[in-house]
Amino acid sequence: QLQAFGGGVVQVGGSLRLSCAASERTLSMFDIGWFRRAPGKEREFVGVSIRPIGRTVYADSVKGRFAISRDNTKSVMYLQMNNLKPEGTAVYYCAATSSHVAFPPHFYSHWGQGTQVTVSS
Repeated sequence: QLQAFGGGVVQVGGSLRLSCAASERTLSMFDIGWFRRAPGKEREFVGVSIRPIGRTVYADSVKGRFAISRDNTKSVMYLQMNNLKPEGTAVYYCAATSSHVAFPPHFYSHWGQGTQVTVSS
C-alpha cells in the first residue's frame, strides 16, 4: 500500500515537500512514480524513481524544480517541489509499477490516495 501526504496551500514560487509512505518491500521491488491530476485534466506523469539505485526521471514541465528522494530509514519517498507555479495545483499521487522506466499511468498497478496541492497567486 502507498499513501501520499503533505499537500497544502502554497504561494506561487513557494516550496512544498510531499511524502509517499510505503513498505520497504514496495520501495525495493517497484519503480515509484509521482503523478498529478489538475481540475478537468488527465492524470499527468511528474517523475519516477527507478530501482534499484533510485535513478530519477522527470517530466519536462517540472524538470529542475522538482526532485524525488528516498529516506531508507523511514521507508518514505519524497517529492520536493520548488518554485511552484499555478499549474501545479492538482491532486498528487504516488504509485508503484513492476514495469521498468514507465511513464504512462496505465503501467502503474498500485496507487495511493492523493494529496491536494493548491498554488495560490
